Amino acid sequence: MENNQRDFAYENVMQLDDSQTSSRKFIANVFLWMFIALGLSAFTAYWFAHDVNLLTTLIDVNTGHRTGLGTVVMFSPFAFILVMSFGINRISTPVLIFLFLAFSAVMGMSLSFIFLAYTSASIFGVFVTASVVFGVMAIGGYVTNKDLTSFGGLMVMGLVGIIIASFANMFLKSEGLDKAITYISVAVFVGLTAYDVQKLKRIGAGLEYGSAAAGKMAIMGALTLYLDFINLFLSLLRLFGRRR
Repeated sequence: MENNQRDFAYENVMQLDDSQTSSRKFIANVFLWMFIALGLSAFTAYWFAHDVNLLTTLIDVNTGHRTGLGTVVMFSPFAFILVMSFGINRISTPVLIFLFLAFSAVMGMSLSFIFLAYTSASIFGVFVTASVVFGVMAIGGYVTNKDLTSFGGLMVMGLVGIIIASFANMFLKSEGLDKAITYISVAVFVGLTAYDVQKLKRIGAGLEYGSAAAGKMAIMGALTLYLDFINLFLSLLRLFGRRR
C-alpha cells in the first residue's frame, strides 16, 4: 500500500505557555494509538492467515485468486483514509476512533496475504528490522533542531513519483523498475518518518491537550505514522523477505 496521508485541516488550535509539555503528551498519545493500530493489524493478519475458514473468505483455494470479499478488503483501506481525512472536521472523536480501529482491522485482513507469499520467520525478522529503522528515524525527527520542511517536501514528491511509477509498471511489468521503486520506497518512507514526527511535534506544541481537536489530531497523526511504518515494512519485505 503506497498511499500516505499528508495534510489535515487543523482548527481550534490554542497556544499554551508550556508548549513542550503539551507536545510531549500529544506525541505520546499519537504513538499509543499507532501501537494499538499495529497490534490490531498484526493480530488480525495472523488470525486470518492461520484460520482456514477465515482465509477461504478472502481467497479461493482452488484457483488461488481473491474472492469478492478479498478484493473489497484489499481496496477498502483507501476508503477509510478518505472518509477520515475529509470528514475529520465533521465527525466526532469517538466515531473517528472507531473508523481508525476498523481501518486497522481491515488492513490486517489485507496483510494476511503476505503469510501466503513469505515465510513467517522472514516476516517477523523484517518486522523487527522495520521497527528499529522506524524508531531511530522517529527519535531523530523528534530531537533534531533542523527544520525538515524542505526535506519533507522532497519526500512527498518522491512518494508521488513512486505512485506514478508503480501504476506505470502495472502495464510495463519491468522487474528492474519494480526493484528500483522498492529501494526508493524504503528511502522515502524512512525520510517521511522523521519529517512526520517533527511535524506532529510542532502541531502538538500548539494544541490544548485534552481538547477535542487534540484528540482528533492524535488519531490522524497515528494514521500518518502507521502508514509510514506499514509502507516501510512492506518495502523491506519485498527486498529481504524469504518467499515460500
